[in-house]
Amino acid sequence: MNSKDCLKKYGIPELEHNMVLYKIHQDLRCNYVIPNRIYCNRDLIKPLRTALELIKIRNLQHLVKSWDGCFNIRKSKGGDVFSLHSWGVAFDINAKTNGYNQLPQMPCELVSCFIETGFEWGGLWKTKDGMHFQLRNI
Repeated sequence: MNSKDCLKKYGIPELEHNMVLYKIHQDLRCNYVIPNRIYCNRDLIKPLRTALELIKIRNLQHLVKSWDGCFNIRKSKGGDVFSLHSWGVAFDINAKTNGYNQLPQMPCELVSCFIETGFEWGGLWKTKDGMHFQLRNI
């Protein structure tokens, strides 16, 4: 999925089509690292909730060290197109140890929880973005 797909489905980011305030159940907040509420795209809710449930089932909550954002209307790093954060279909976690264009330090078992539930991981890209997860399809 890319910016062009989001623009076609949701329109310009400033209209904030399909955006909602999603309340995270406290049992899924990974030791309270994930906020109570996330302003995100409605399409992100089910896969995110399922990923957080997998993290809980697999007892991996301790691997989520920080929630570093979801919705943010901005251009992609090094690009002239909107970031998928602009439509609330992407989020960042564990940014401190997974900087842009650096070797990712995200634990494989944590990454698997997101990939299995419909996310693409930026740590697999040519230019690494190890903190970044985005919906694979919309």
